Formats: sequence, structure tokens, C-alpha cells
Amino acid sequence: MQKFNVGVIGATGMVGQRFMLLLAEHPWFNVKVLAASARSAGKTYQEAVGNKWAFDCPIPQQYLDMTVLDAEKDMEQIGAQVDFVFCAVSLDKAATKALEERYAKAEIPVVSNNSAHRFTADVPMVIPEINDNHLEVIAAQRKRLGTKRGFIAVKSNCSLQSYVPLLHPLREFGVKEVAVCTYQAISGAGKTFTTMPEILDNVIPYIGGEEEKSEKEPLKIWGEVKGGEIVSATAPAITAQCLRVPVSDGHTAAVFVRFENKPTKEQILSAWENFSGAPQSLQLPSAPAQFIRYFEEDNRPQAKLDRMEGNGMSVSVGRLREDSVYDYKFIGLSHNTLRGAAGGAVLLAELLAAKGYFAN
Repeated sequence: MQKFNVGVIGATGMVGQRFMLLLAEHPWFNVKVLAASARSAGKTYQEAVGNKWAFDCPIPQQYLDMTVLDAEKDMEQIGAQVDFVFCAVSLDKAATKALEERYAKAEIPVVSNNSAHRFTADVPMVIPEINDNHLEVIAAQRKRLGTKRGFIAVKSNCSLQSYVPLLHPLREFGVKEVAVCTYQAISGAGKTFTTMPEILDNVIPYIGGEEEKSEKEPLKIWGEVKGGEIVSATAPAITAQCLRVPVSDGHTAAVFVRFENKPTKEQILSAWENFSGAPQSLQLPSAPAQFIRYFEEDNRPQAKLDRMEGNGMSVSVGRLREDSVYDYKFIGLSHNTLRGAAGGAVLLAELLAAKGYFAN
């Protein structure tokens, strides 16, 4: 695979910092440009991040003295140096949507961690193991934008990774109704225990916009490309509640599911064990060899013990059992800033690269 020069837009935030760590020694992607808001522009990356570095390990040496550019004003300079950009900005939805479209129209492909374009009909929202076929809609998006290279592709919400990959292999049995309660880590809000003291000894039963995303985004992922856009699926019916809990990393999901054709427990376990997707067949650098890991122990998976399964890119599951109201219930877990955020975006970029979408 050829090497690609990349930029990170929103490089100073928590997800941007995670991109920095994941890309420091990436075999395909070379970080050429860092960009952020006007208040960080002109500073070195070390100066711009200051005491906001969110990880125990140090900032990778190669980034310390890189000059941060202005994500909005320096777009032309950024585009001249990169093959594509990752976007993890902290702007409101309208501003994010406009910024990403400006990059795409400037012939700079955008792989986005943001939510702004998730329901733009011709923007693929991809979990690489599940709906890589949705990338074909990029041709229609380019036609709308009037571009040859530029486009936008997005990853889905971080909490979905803890249950949608577990439901997907079971769709052959007719997943009919799903109830899910997610217990979400503070890093999902860009926080640490230092910057979110109110979470200590506490559970916050509301995360703005999260329940709507949890109920609607899976239906786009399970939709199909028709007439140059993605038409969302109409089933299953999903109801969700989302809570913020005092955990640093790792989103846990309690899942209840009803089927059209109820499988046996053995059939479910086999479906999970044998499921893989395009990242595994293409042997993408960030792809876990075992996408779904089942734990037999009653007290697993646990965020602290199991979030780094598959280098943080696998999805863990346990406690599969029959339910008195639904057919089955189980517990899922995913690392929210790896599989759920920056890592999922890097894997999506690897998929796009492997399929030739960054070619000149």
C-alpha cells in the first residue's frame, strides 16, 4: 500500500489527541498537517495542547514542534500538503457541516469523527465490518459536490459500537425489537476525572442527543444505497437510554432483543464467533483479527479489564441468556475513543485507501 499524507483537523481536542497517538507509527498514513481553531493557530502543537494533554503517555516526539494551522483560514495550505484529512472539530453542528463540505469541495477528502453529516443522504456512515458497501454512494456525493476527489465519509456514534456489531450477525434470525441501555465513559464527553469532578460517586442519566442517535443511526447503517443516496432500514424498532458513568474509557451496553425466528443460544454464539468483515479479509492495519470476543464468565466483560481487547478495536460480549420479556439479553462493551471514535475513523480511512478512494 502506498503512503498517504494526512492532516488532523481538530488536533488539540481529546479525539484529536487520540488520532495523534494512533497515527504516530501508522504504516500507511503520515501526519503532515495539524490544524485547530484560530486560538491555537501559529503555536507549536506542544504549546497549543499545553496542560490539556489527556493521556498518560507523552505527546509523540514528532508532533511537538509542528506548527498548528487555522482549520478555516488555512484550508488551501492544508490541501496542498495532504491526500485527505481526519476531522474531529469542536464546533456546533451547522459550522461543522459547512466546514467539512468546504474541504470536500476543495478536493480534500474528509474522514469525519463528527456527527454533523451522519444523516446527509449521500454521505456514508460506516462501521467497516458491517456496511462497507455504502461507500459506493460516494460517486453520487461527488457528482452533487462537483468534485473529482473530494468527499465526506463519517463514522457512527461511539455508543453504537457496543451493541450494533453484536446485533448485526443475528439479523439472519430477524431482529425485531431491541431495548438498549448504554453506560458511557467520561472520555466520550472529552473529559477526564480531573475535568469532570461531578461524575465522581455519581451517575448522570442524560447525555444530550445520545438516545436519538442510538435509536436512528443503526437504521442508516442497515439501510441500502438507492438512487444515489442511503435509504434507512425500517426495522428493527430500537429504544435506548444513555447514562454517563464514572468510567474513564469503555462504553457498556445492556441489550434486550426479540427475534422473528428465535435462535438457540448456540446459534447466537456461533454467529458471533464466526463473524468478520471487509477489514479482516483485507487485513487492514487497525483491524482486530477477532472482531467479536465472547466471555463465558458471569462478571465479564468489564470496562477496566476488557476495553483494550484487540488493541481497543474488538467488541466484547458476555452474559448471553434468555429473558422473561424479550427473547435474549446480553452485555456488550467497546472502547469508545478507539473503536468508537478515532480508531474507528482510522479503520474507515484504511478501508477507503484499500478501495482506492484517495487515488488522484
